[in-house]
Amino acid sequence: MGRGGQQSLARVTVIVRAGAAPMWWLGILAAATGALIPGLTGRWVGLYTGAALFVLTAAAVAFGRRRRYDGWAKAASRAAKSDYLQDRSVTLRVWRRARVWWLVGGFLAAVALSFAVPVAGGAALAGAGAGLWLKALLLGRGERAREELLWVRTDWAGRGSPVGAKVKGFRTTGLEAGDAVPGGARRPRDKKAGGAGPVKAAKGPRAAKGAEAAGPVKAGEGTPVTPPVRSRSS
Repeated sequence: MGRGGQQSLARVTVIVRAGAAPMWWLGILAAATGALIPGLTGRWVGLYTGAALFVLTAAAVAFGRRRRYDGWAKAASRAAKSDYLQDRSVTLRVWRRARVWWLVGGFLAAVALSFAVPVAGGAALAGAGAGLWLKALLLGRGERAREELLWVRTDWAGRGSPVGAKVKGFRTTGLEAGDAVPGGARRPRDKKAGGAGPVKAAKGPRAAKGAEAAGPVKAGEGTPVTPPVRSRSS
Protein backbone atom coordinates (compact mmCIF):
# COMPACT_ATOMS: atom_id res chain seq x y z
CA MET A 1 0.00 0.00 0.00
CA GLY A 2 1.36 3.41 -0.92
CA ARG A 3 1.69 6.57 1.13
CA GLY A 4 -0.81 9.38 1.36
CA GLY A 5 -3.54 7.62 -0.62
CA GLN A 6 -1.14 6.11 -3.16
CA GLN A 7 -1.97 2.46 -3.88
CA SER A 8 0.21 -0.36 -5.16
CA LEU A 9 -1.54 -2.25 -7.96
CA ALA A 10 -0.82 -5.67 -9.45
CA ARG A 11 -2.06 -6.98 -12.79
CA VAL A 12 -4.99 -9.35 -12.44
CA THR A 13 -3.95 -11.59 -15.33
CA VAL A 14 -0.37 -11.84 -14.06
CA ILE A 15 -1.63 -13.13 -10.71
CA VAL A 16 -3.92 -15.57 -12.50
CA ARG A 17 -1.18 -17.06 -14.65
CA ALA A 18 1.49 -17.03 -11.93
CA GLY A 19 0.85 -20.68 -11.11
CA ALA A 20 0.38 -21.87 -14.69
CA ALA A 21 4.02 -22.68 -15.52
CA PRO A 22 4.92 -24.35 -12.18
CA MET A 23 1.79 -26.51 -12.21
CA TRP A 24 2.25 -27.45 -15.85
CA TRP A 25 5.87 -28.56 -15.56
CA LEU A 26 5.43 -30.26 -12.19
CA GLY A 27 2.40 -32.07 -13.60
CA ILE A 28 4.31 -33.21 -16.69
CA LEU A 29 7.17 -34.45 -14.49
CA ALA A 30 4.77 -36.28 -12.17
CA ALA A 31 2.94 -37.86 -15.13
CA ALA A 32 6.23 -38.99 -16.67
CA THR A 33 7.28 -40.49 -13.36
CA GLY A 34 3.91 -42.17 -12.98
CA ALA A 35 4.21 -43.73 -16.44
CA LEU A 36 7.12 -45.77 -15.11
CA ILE A 37 4.96 -47.23 -12.31
CA PRO A 38 2.56 -50.08 -13.25
CA GLY A 39 0.11 -49.12 -10.51
CA LEU A 40 -2.99 -51.01 -9.43
CA THR A 41 -5.02 -50.22 -12.53
CA GLY A 42 -2.29 -50.57 -15.13
CA ARG A 43 -0.72 -47.94 -17.36
CA TRP A 44 -3.41 -47.82 -20.06
CA VAL A 45 -6.25 -47.28 -17.62
CA GLY A 46 -4.17 -44.61 -15.89
CA LEU A 47 -3.42 -42.95 -19.22
CA TYR A 48 -7.09 -42.69 -20.22
CA THR A 49 -8.07 -41.56 -16.74
CA GLY A 50 -5.32 -38.95 -16.80
CA ALA A 51 -6.46 -37.61 -20.16
CA ALA A 52 -10.00 -37.20 -18.86
CA LEU A 53 -8.80 -35.53 -15.66
CA PHE A 54 -6.60 -33.17 -17.66
CA VAL A 55 -9.53 -31.90 -19.74
CA LEU A 56 -11.95 -31.67 -16.82
CA THR A 57 -9.48 -29.91 -14.53
CA ALA A 58 -8.39 -27.45 -17.22
CA ALA A 59 -12.02 -26.55 -18.00
CA ALA A 60 -12.97 -26.19 -14.32
CA VAL A 61 -10.01 -23.91 -13.58
CA ALA A 62 -10.37 -21.85 -16.77
CA PHE A 63 -14.06 -21.07 -16.34
CA GLY A 64 -14.29 -21.13 -12.56
CA ARG A 65 -15.51 -17.87 -10.90
CA ARG A 66 -15.93 -16.36 -14.33
CA ARG A 67 -18.91 -14.24 -13.29
CA ARG A 68 -16.95 -12.70 -10.43
CA TYR A 69 -14.13 -11.68 -12.76
CA ASP A 70 -16.56 -10.24 -15.31
CA GLY A 71 -18.50 -8.40 -12.62
CA TRP A 72 -15.41 -6.72 -11.14
CA ALA A 73 -14.18 -5.86 -14.64
CA LYS A 74 -17.43 -4.08 -15.53
CA ALA A 75 -17.48 -2.16 -12.24
CA ALA A 76 -13.76 -1.26 -12.31
CA SER A 77 -12.69 2.31 -11.60
CA ARG A 78 -9.85 4.23 -13.22
CA ALA A 79 -6.47 4.07 -11.47
CA ALA A 80 -5.23 7.33 -10.00
CA LYS A 81 -2.16 9.10 -11.36
CA SER A 82 -0.44 8.61 -8.01
CA ASP A 83 -0.92 4.82 -8.00
CA TYR A 84 2.10 2.53 -8.40
CA LEU A 85 2.09 -0.36 -10.84
CA GLN A 86 3.86 -3.44 -9.55
CA ASP A 87 6.28 -5.06 -11.98
CA ARG A 88 5.28 -8.39 -13.51
CA SER A 89 8.32 -10.18 -12.08
CA VAL A 90 7.50 -9.01 -8.56
CA THR A 91 3.90 -10.21 -8.84
CA LEU A 92 5.03 -13.65 -10.05
CA ARG A 93 7.65 -13.93 -7.33
CA VAL A 94 5.24 -13.02 -4.54
CA TRP A 95 2.66 -15.59 -5.65
CA ARG A 96 5.13 -18.42 -6.18
CA ARG A 97 7.03 -17.87 -2.95
CA ALA A 98 3.77 -17.99 -1.01
CA ARG A 99 2.86 -21.34 -2.57
CA VAL A 100 6.16 -23.12 -3.00
CA TRP A 101 5.34 -25.79 -0.41
CA TRP A 102 1.84 -26.17 -1.79
CA LEU A 103 3.31 -26.84 -5.23
CA VAL A 104 5.81 -29.34 -3.84
CA GLY A 105 3.02 -31.08 -1.92
CA GLY A 106 0.89 -31.25 -5.04
CA PHE A 107 3.75 -32.80 -6.99
CA LEU A 108 4.42 -35.43 -4.31
CA ALA A 109 0.72 -36.25 -4.07
CA ALA A 110 0.51 -36.66 -7.86
CA VAL A 111 3.47 -39.06 -7.83
CA ALA A 112 2.02 -41.01 -4.90
CA LEU A 113 -1.30 -41.37 -6.72
CA SER A 114 0.55 -43.05 -9.57
CA PHE A 115 0.99 -46.16 -7.41
CA ALA A 116 -2.78 -46.56 -7.67
CA VAL A 117 -3.60 -44.89 -11.00
CA PRO A 118 -0.49 -44.11 -13.08
CA VAL A 119 -0.25 -40.72 -14.81
CA ALA A 120 -3.63 -39.50 -13.50
CA GLY A 121 -2.34 -37.26 -10.70
CA GLY A 122 0.27 -35.58 -12.86
CA ALA A 123 -2.24 -35.05 -15.67
CA ALA A 124 -4.65 -33.35 -13.25
CA LEU A 125 -1.89 -31.04 -11.97
CA ALA A 126 -0.83 -30.18 -15.52
CA GLY A 127 -4.48 -29.56 -16.39
CA ALA A 128 -4.74 -27.03 -13.57
CA GLY A 129 -1.74 -25.19 -14.99
CA ALA A 130 -3.24 -25.22 -18.49
CA GLY A 131 -6.53 -23.96 -17.07
CA LEU A 132 -4.85 -20.98 -15.41
CA TRP A 133 -3.09 -20.12 -18.65
CA LEU A 134 -6.39 -20.34 -20.56
CA LYS A 135 -8.16 -18.18 -17.95
CA ALA A 136 -5.49 -15.50 -18.33
CA LEU A 137 -5.88 -15.58 -22.11
CA LEU A 138 -9.65 -15.17 -21.85
CA LEU A 139 -9.25 -12.26 -19.44
CA GLY A 140 -6.68 -10.77 -21.81
CA ARG A 141 -9.15 -10.97 -24.67
CA GLY A 142 -11.59 -8.97 -22.58
CA GLU A 143 -8.89 -6.41 -21.81
CA ARG A 144 -8.21 -5.91 -25.50
CA ALA A 145 -11.92 -5.59 -26.25
CA ARG A 146 -12.38 -2.93 -23.55
CA GLU A 147 -8.99 -1.36 -24.38
CA GLU A 148 -7.97 -1.24 -20.72
CA LEU A 149 -5.88 -3.38 -18.38
CA LEU A 150 -7.23 -4.76 -15.11
CA TRP A 151 -5.39 -4.19 -11.84
CA VAL A 152 -6.09 -5.03 -8.21
CA ARG A 153 -4.74 -3.47 -5.03
CA THR A 154 -1.93 -5.57 -3.60
CA ASP A 155 -3.15 -5.09 -0.02
CA TRP A 156 -6.50 -6.57 -1.07
CA ALA A 157 -5.18 -9.46 -3.14
CA GLY A 158 -2.25 -10.14 -0.81
CA ARG A 159 -0.72 -13.45 -1.82
CA GLY A 160 -4.04 -14.95 -2.79
CA SER A 161 -6.62 -14.68 -5.52
CA PRO A 162 -7.35 -11.42 -7.39
CA VAL A 163 -11.05 -12.07 -6.65
CA GLY A 164 -10.59 -13.20 -3.05
CA ALA A 165 -12.80 -12.26 -0.10
CA LYS A 166 -10.80 -9.10 0.68
CA VAL A 167 -10.94 -7.74 -2.87
CA LYS A 168 -13.48 -4.94 -3.28
CA GLY A 169 -12.93 -4.11 -6.93
CA PHE A 170 -10.52 -3.68 -9.83
CA ARG A 171 -8.73 -0.64 -11.22
CA THR A 172 -8.06 0.05 -14.90
CA THR A 173 -5.35 1.71 -16.98
CA GLY A 174 -4.57 2.07 -20.67
CA LEU A 175 -3.15 -0.85 -22.63
CA GLU A 176 0.38 0.60 -22.60
CA ALA A 177 0.70 0.77 -18.80
CA GLY A 178 3.04 -1.59 -16.99
CA ASP A 179 5.39 -4.24 -18.34
CA ALA A 180 2.84 -6.92 -19.29
CA VAL A 181 0.54 -7.10 -22.31
CA PRO A 182 -3.16 -8.05 -22.12
CA GLY A 183 -3.29 -11.60 -20.82
CA GLY A 184 -0.28 -11.15 -18.53
CA ALA A 185 2.57 -12.10 -20.87
CA ARG A 186 5.79 -10.09 -20.75
CA ARG A 187 5.74 -6.94 -22.84
CA PRO A 188 8.49 -6.72 -25.51
CA ARG A 189 11.37 -4.56 -24.33
CA ASP A 190 11.10 -2.08 -27.18
CA LYS A 191 7.51 -1.33 -26.13
CA LYS A 192 8.02 -0.95 -22.39
CA ALA A 193 8.91 2.71 -22.47
CA GLY A 194 6.49 5.06 -24.21
CA GLY A 195 7.39 8.39 -25.73
CA ALA A 196 6.11 11.29 -27.68
CA GLY A 197 7.88 10.06 -30.81
CA PRO A 198 10.39 11.87 -32.99
CA VAL A 199 10.02 15.61 -33.39
CA LYS A 200 9.51 16.72 -36.99
CA ALA A 201 12.10 19.13 -38.34
CA ALA A 202 10.89 22.64 -39.14
CA LYS A 203 11.17 23.73 -42.73
CA GLY A 204 12.68 26.94 -44.13
CA PRO A 205 15.72 29.12 -43.39
CA ARG A 206 14.02 30.92 -40.51
CA ALA A 207 13.51 27.68 -38.68
CA ALA A 208 17.17 26.78 -39.19
CA LYS A 209 18.30 30.15 -37.83
CA GLY A 210 16.02 29.78 -34.87
CA ALA A 211 17.43 26.36 -34.13
CA GLU A 212 21.00 27.69 -34.27
CA ALA A 213 20.14 30.52 -31.91
CA ALA A 214 18.56 28.18 -29.45
CA GLY A 215 21.68 26.00 -29.41
CA PRO A 216 21.86 22.21 -29.24
CA VAL A 217 19.06 20.41 -27.45
CA LYS A 218 20.20 18.45 -24.44
CA ALA A 219 19.07 14.89 -23.91
CA GLY A 220 15.95 14.64 -21.78
CA GLU A 221 14.71 18.18 -22.54
CA GLY A 222 11.31 18.81 -24.03
CA THR A 223 7.71 18.98 -22.93
CA PRO A 224 7.18 16.53 -20.09
CA VAL A 225 4.29 14.13 -20.46
CA THR A 226 2.65 13.05 -17.24
CA PRO A 227 1.90 9.34 -17.39
CA PRO A 228 -1.39 8.06 -15.96
CA VAL A 229 0.42 6.04 -13.31
CA ARG A 230 3.93 5.38 -12.09
CA SER A 231 5.64 2.03 -11.91
CA ARG A 232 7.98 0.56 -9.38
CA SER A 233 9.76 -2.74 -8.98
CA SER A 234 8.54 -3.60 -5.53
